Amino acid sequence: MSVYLHVADGFEEIEALAVTDILRRGGVDVDLVSVMGRDLVVGAHEIKLEADLLFEEADYDACEMIILPGGMGYQILAAHEGLCEKIREFAAADKWLAAICASPSVLAGCGVLEGKNATIYVGMEDLLAGAVYSPERVVIDGKIVTSKGPSTALDFGYALLAILKGKETADQIKADMLY
Repeated sequence: MSVYLHVADGFEEIEALAVTDILRRGGVDVDLVSVMGRDLVVGAHEIKLEADLLFEEADYDACEMIILPGGMGYQILAAHEGLCEKIREFAAADKWLAAICASPSVLAGCGVLEGKNATIYVGMEDLLAGAVYSPERVVIDGKIVTSKGPSTALDFGYALLAILKGKETADQIKADMLY
């Protein structure tokens, strides 16, 4: 099983790369999935990233978690009908969904946050339509994990690692990274 972290032009680099790094250190198979129709994706701070897969190539039956980093790329993620369909399918199948920064709004826009506790980047709370806003750095409600933004990327990554590989593994990676 693998985890798909979705990237679009304008993605917040620290949120995508810190989470990917933490998960891979913990032994999670993470693929960076481009929704741009091309492998090369450019982040919010002009860092270029080569995705592992295009959205069209991804096997969502073999995926156990969808992760969405924030940054201005959230608007592209939100407009991607195929991704929204997969998000709704994951919610219906009680599979893990995770989003940080502005991207919890993508989950809300796909209709999967209704009545759920969630957080989002400061000032974007109105985009959590149907969700119950929480000021916490990382919020887990059922199989949905949300986080606030760039400064919470490590917390978010460790929370996801604990979910996927257990608290012991997450604590060991924290110690190894001097967190």
